[in-house]
Amino acid sequence: MGALLRRHRAAVVPGAILVALLVLAVLAPLVAPYAFDALDLARRRGAPSLHHLLGTDELGRDLLTRILYGARISLAIGLVSAALSAAIGVTVGAAAGFAGGIVDAVLMRFTDAMLSVPRLPLLMIAAAVLEPSVPVLIALVGLVGWMETARVVRAEVQSIAARDFVTAARATGARTPRIVLRHILPGVVPTIAVALTLAVGRGILLESALSFFGVGVQPPTASWGNMLYQAQTTMSTEPWLGIFPGAFIFLTVLCCNLLATAVEPRVAVSPSTRR
Repeated sequence: MGALLRRHRAAVVPGAILVALLVLAVLAPLVAPYAFDALDLARRRGAPSLHHLLGTDELGRDLLTRILYGARISLAIGLVSAALSAAIGVTVGAAAGFAGGIVDAVLMRFTDAMLSVPRLPLLMIAAAVLEPSVPVLIALVGLVGWMETARVVRAEVQSIAARDFVTAARATGARTPRIVLRHILPGVVPTIAVALTLAVGRGILLESALSFFGVGVQPPTASWGNMLYQAQTTMSTEPWLGIFPGAFIFLTVLCCNLLATAVEPRVAVSPSTRR
């Protein structure tokens, strides 16, 4: 563990911040200063104070409480949609890179076609047609976020598959599943980790954008995106209603990007050569 931390020192701070945000989100009912639906009618639209550290909204609800509960939705969409997009991207990229030929050509041309479609307008149309529930948003964000992962995994698989130890494994009669699982996938894991981390930030941004345009998570369920949506008409008079949710989005996405940069493999990782 010590060697791992020394190798990725730059990942410690963003990783710790992300873990802290996850813990706060999970423990929101315990750590939030007020109940989620508690109203303080005497301090509606209140600025940050000792009673409400981040202020209150137009109904007198504590903003810090709503941000903590909103983190549960925004982080869940980011994490689960990233896992879905990674699963699709790794499958497509590994199949294209290892099989080559017509399989590679078909899968990559399909990937290129998907990359050419404007992502946000497509999501807005789909979310407007479908009921924009959290599971639907997770599926939509995950289904439009796998293409970058597929391309980088394909390139890495092609690089590893051309190496001598893979050729030697084939010469010894190793079956394709064994070659993929024992020799190729271990070398692709660092690339997958980077793509997964970036996908989390991308998923949070897409959810925030959809909610900001009113086709994402719907009130009374709180997410950072729909908190921005509700604050856009009062930014000149109650700016804290938009500044604080926006700051949490910025911090989370920044930490995802910094974490991905910190753990990005500088050189190709040599996979196991076990037979």
